[in-house]
Amino acid sequence: MSSYRDLDIYKIAFELCIRVHKLSLQLPPFELYEQGSQVRRSSKSIKDQITEGYGRRRYKADFMKFLVYAQASNDECQNQINTIIALYPEKEGWSDLTIEYNNLGMQINKFIQYVENNWKS
Repeated sequence: MSSYRDLDIYKIAFELCIRVHKLSLQLPPFELYEQGSQVRRSSKSIKDQITEGYGRRRYKADFMKFLVYAQASNDECQNQINTIIALYPEKEGWSDLTIEYNNLGMQINKFIQYVENNWKS
């Protein structure tokens, strides 16, 4: 692994944040700065926390901390998506994201366990 870009969790988080960004722009205009902004920020935070943690990978505790932040951002993003689904059930594409973010959360959790058990500081 020579870069954070090599991490599967980063690749998935990046791809999903692009999809969330594009879908959020299809929400009603008044939601672009409300619910849309919230879901965009939380989805982008996942990849950003993974990136920052990888930059601190030399220090296992710091790496773990940022991976936990990525997990928390993933949970927040799922919550934001669930809110959008409840408010706008007619909007397509959001339900698929709940499954994919759930899978990403499981992968982040597995990677946290891997780092915890195998990473050398």
